[in-house]
Amino acid sequence: MNLSDSAPHTLMHLVRDNARTVPGDIAFREKVRGIWRNLTWAELERMVETCAAGLHGLGMRPGRAVLILGDNNVRLYAALLATGYMRGYAMPAFPDAGSEELAHIVGDHDLCAVIVSDQEQADKAIELRRRGLQTGVIVYDDDRGLKDYAEDRMQSWDKLLRDGAAALAEQPDLPEQWLAALGEDDPAVLVHSSGTTGKPKSILLSHRNVLSVGRACIEADVLEPGCELVAYLPMGWIGDIQLSIVNAFLGRCTVNVPESQETVMHDVREVAPSFYLATPRSWENLLTAIQVAMEDATPLKKRVYRFFVDRSVERERRLNRGQSGGLGGGMIRWLGDRLVFGPIKDKYGLSRVTHAWTGGEAIGEETFLFYRAMGLRLRQLYGQSELSAFATVQAAGATKIHTVGRPINGVELRISDSGEVLVRSPGVFAGYLNRPDATAEALRDGWLHTGDAGRIEDGELVIEGRFSEMVSTAGGQRYVPTAIENRLKFSPYIKDAAVFGAGRDELVALVCIDFGAVGHWAQINGVSYTSYADLAQKPKVYDLIERAVRDLNASQPDGLKIRRFACLYKQFDPDDGEITRTRKLRRTAVQEMYEPVIEALHDAQPEVLTQARVTYETGATGSIERRLELREI
Repeated sequence: MNLSDSAPHTLMHLVRDNARTVPGDIAFREKVRGIWRNLTWAELERMVETCAAGLHGLGMRPGRAVLILGDNNVRLYAALLATGYMRGYAMPAFPDAGSEELAHIVGDHDLCAVIVSDQEQADKAIELRRRGLQTGVIVYDDDRGLKDYAEDRMQSWDKLLRDGAAALAEQPDLPEQWLAALGEDDPAVLVHSSGTTGKPKSILLSHRNVLSVGRACIEADVLEPGCELVAYLPMGWIGDIQLSIVNAFLGRCTVNVPESQETVMHDVREVAPSFYLATPRSWENLLTAIQVAMEDATPLKKRVYRFFVDRSVERERRLNRGQSGGLGGGMIRWLGDRLVFGPIKDKYGLSRVTHAWTGGEAIGEETFLFYRAMGLRLRQLYGQSELSAFATVQAAGATKIHTVGRPINGVELRISDSGEVLVRSPGVFAGYLNRPDATAEALRDGWLHTGDAGRIEDGELVIEGRFSEMVSTAGGQRYVPTAIENRLKFSPYIKDAAVFGAGRDELVALVCIDFGAVGHWAQINGVSYTSYADLAQKPKVYDLIERAVRDLNASQPDGLKIRRFACLYKQFDPDDGEITRTRKLRRTAVQEMYEPVIEALHDAQPEVLTQARVTYETGATGSIERRLELREI
């Protein structure tokens, strides 16, 4: 397979090359109403060309934009490719984004169309119109609930393709004209920053950007050509674009699209992919599910499970430290795979996984070692949207848990004098759209200032947290709150945490319990509850969280131990502005929203009465008033 500079230089050239070389091979496999449907490379090319012709009939021209809303499906991927084909701005958004966030994303873009998956997303597009924003034509895929809508300039995906097919019948040379005009510096996709410190910024990535990173990823063995992967991560995240489109197209892989977010795990079991990427929290949730299942096993099965898990994890721990795996480790691994690990992997659809990945935040050591002990060679990677997704990856051999690997081909790394990670590569974006001020701050002399604090250790990158968040206590001890929060979240019982202590004598923490894990623990331990808020305030739950905080404090210096914490009555929610769509903490917003709680913690009060605003699924807002216990360690 040719991955050199002479290979196709845009995504549409890549689709054309695959459609000509392996026309009958399966590009996408999508589950629709319980049935898996295949789409070959030749069929994908035709769908994209027809969609492009349909968009052209709606007025799509270079420089115009298409907003893409909904859970992953083949039509939305085709619309993204077709928009890039026309040299326009393809703007995939997170499917759970609200109207306020979408209004900011749309901004003053010249929208030709909004392509939506279903009624829920169509309602959001209509709301944008009600706000006076230009949406162009609303094109919907699933017509359930939409047949009685009397909205102007609204049509089905099928009509878009019918109109496109008619246009191609009259002008069959249109695709060749568009392809001839398409260059590697034209836009491939327009994604948005997470917005941890403010409103999301538009990140324009060219075909040159995304393809250079994609080729480097395959050279670095991120995925194996011809593999099977599952496209379940949101299209609004650049990682999905890089994996489900760029890497998959370069590697001529088969992309499996689940029927819905609710059926992902069931569909993964049916597919049994060879490539699988999940966030640290997802891997930890799966480990919790495995442990919960073992609680209901027979005493003999429990003993067998513990025998092989304990020995295999210890073997991986030694290997991670650069030591020998120990005498008989290979035999234990072989037996363990047949008696314990093999059946577990088969149950969760992981039996064929050869490339397992995680990234986005730190992963707990016990979680990481468990999966490697199970035979999944779990590895970590690092990147940002501004880097076209990925910049460093761990090698396939023994890995160090605290690093995120070495730079992929073409990536240069440097640590500034102040400790910030700087990156230069062909994948670095050209700048934030219509934001020269933010661009000048992020890009200096060709180097992207990532905003992450880190260091290079034996050629591998170590991320210490957000550079901008590095603060000091009143005693002058410097720390990065994110690093402490991530280690708190290693506990399966803590879903989110926010640590505060800048300019203070001590650190305090706000904790959001993991409802599923703590709820199961409560059931086993006879703790009754009626709701999340009720469960979070149970004294035994506070005891449970206190043990997790004490475990963290055992490895913290005296000035950086958490001295008090509170379990909040609700989880952090993107709709309430507490976290981003990628679950990154909006620290300033959280500090403002929970200021009375934070002050009460610092004042060593035993409890506090607090009130906070919440946003319901309908978009309506309300408030919650609760009395919180403040626990001292």
